[in-house]
Amino acid sequence: MGGDIPKQFLPIGGRPVLMQTIERFRAYSPDLRIILVLPREQQDYWKQLCRDYQYPLPSEEPGSYLLADGGETRFHSVQHGLALIPDDAEGVVGVHDGVRPFVAVEVIRRCFETAREAKAVIPVTPVVETLRHIPSQKNVMRSDYCLVQTPQTFDIQLLKAANRQPYRDAFTDDASVVEAYGHPVTMVEGNRENIKITTPFDLKIAETLI
Repeated sequence: MGGDIPKQFLPIGGRPVLMQTIERFRAYSPDLRIILVLPREQQDYWKQLCRDYQYPLPSEEPGSYLLADGGETRFHSVQHGLALIPDDAEGVVGVHDGVRPFVAVEVIRRCFETAREAKAVIPVTPVVETLRHIPSQKNVMRSDYCLVQTPQTFDIQLLKAANRQPYRDAFTDDASVVEAYGHPVTMVEGNRENIKITTPFDLKIAETLI
């Protein structure tokens, strides 16, 4: 994003991106237990934002959310978040990008419900642009590809076991970790508005969407 403030803390619609994102999951289920993973050096700033916006601080109280330290990579950050889930826990867990505040509640529901049977689920959308493979200098069939979103949702025990693997550079998302562990991943329909806010242009789109 190029600024001093991390993108997850930038305001859209009058509140920081991260608060907007969390509220999508609260809209799906107010009983959902949320684990927020943030770099330790950003946690005091987040807590100050919570005070400024009168947003709940992380706590152990029912209905609140827990705070975990970020790691060197996404893989390690997810490990830290999973460590706060009891080892004997049953059910499903979704891993979501904090800078995706426009995930549809229906997509969250679809991911969680499908994961109860399939155990590993990712939301995807079709590719609408023409794709070109640079090494071969040839266009490729866009129907052979899709765009992957989050929440990537898994059986808790499956994701915990998969994340005990040694880290590899090929672990670009949670689905790649679970596939390396040997479990197939099921795709479900995502929503196109579920953009990942990464650039100043994305921030302008976000203001329009909200």
